Amino acid sequence: MDGINILKETISGKSNEKLRKAMALAIEKSASDLHLCVGHKPIVRINGDLVVLSEEEEFSENDMASIVNILLPESRRQRFLQERDIDFSYSLEDKIRFRGNIYFQMNKISCSLRLIPNVIKTLDDLALPKVIHSFTQPKQGFVVVTGPSNQGKSTTLAAIIDEITKTRNDHIITIEDPIEYIFSDNQSIIDQREVDKDVATFDKGLRASLRQDPDVIMVGEIRDLETMTTALTAAETGHLVFATLHTNSAAETIHRIIDSFPGDRQNQIRAQLSTALFGIISQRLVPSINGTLVPVCEVLFNNTAVSNLIRDNKIHEVPSIIETSASQGMVSMNKSLAYLVKQGIVSLDVALNYSLNPTELKSYLNQKYEI
Repeated sequence: MDGINILKETISGKSNEKLRKAMALAIEKSASDLHLCVGHKPIVRINGDLVVLSEEEEFSENDMASIVNILLPESRRQRFLQERDIDFSYSLEDKIRFRGNIYFQMNKISCSLRLIPNVIKTLDDLALPKVIHSFTQPKQGFVVVTGPSNQGKSTTLAAIIDEITKTRNDHIITIEDPIEYIFSDNQSIIDQREVDKDVATFDKGLRASLRQDPDVIMVGEIRDLETMTTALTAAETGHLVFATLHTNSAAETIHRIIDSFPGDRQNQIRAQLSTALFGIISQRLVPSINGTLVPVCEVLFNNTAVSNLIRDNKIHEVPSIIETSASQGMVSMNKSLAYLVKQGIVSLDVALNYSLNPTELKSYLNQKYEI
């Protein structure tokens, strides 16, 4: 599609109506995502499954060009044309927020929208392990919430930050791209900064935050070496720093952090991470018996044993520490899955399908424990 035509495209009343109706239907059906693309009817994701809204009209090239103008402010349209995709947030009548990405595929515009609930669920509402409340308590350290895309990392992190706002007298700064959940000042005060709107980059926002008297800093995503370096330094120098990464386990997260640095710096980073790290939450969403998606978590806290493994580059032994440190609040993925099976929330077949060690999972079904 011709970029000039996009910029000159006037907002079509019919296209606006089709977009708003598709958004309204996604909300009505409690969908997590809405997909719009040329030549297709709207598609929503409900409890992990894609569903075509078959009674709705297809979206044309002109509709999608018009949607660019509806969803993106003028200042960001040119960047979209240059980079061929862009993240953004959008509020529908100041009531429902969406996190979105508009992109080109086969030279045609497509759009994916994630619905952001108005109400931030609590850690208990999310049925997360009770020990995750512990992540709201430290005064300093580095906390990473990990997992593949669309596995609830942002929702879990929002619940943690929201609990901090209600229980601590702190100054919280978030750096996000885009801003998703809107937090309210409670006992804490919170400043939310959006990349491209309030700050140029994650790294610049994080560096600037250190001069803004923060107690807690939340970095929506660590995308580069500079941001990782600053996040670790901030955690070392008296701040509680939260961030997300796209990794599959606590051990993989530690590897990813260290391997993101050049080889000649890795020993230094191991030493730095061994003291700065507070803990890691690795999360998946799995289908429940009632058809919804529920989180299953691996939880790592940095203790003396973990710190030594990081420093000595023996990360492959981290899973065994998690397995043997339940008394310190650590939770393995298998133990989390088994607990959901015993509570009647997830079927055994589903749990076995998601487990990397089904034999070990079965052994937990006969044990008594809480998480």
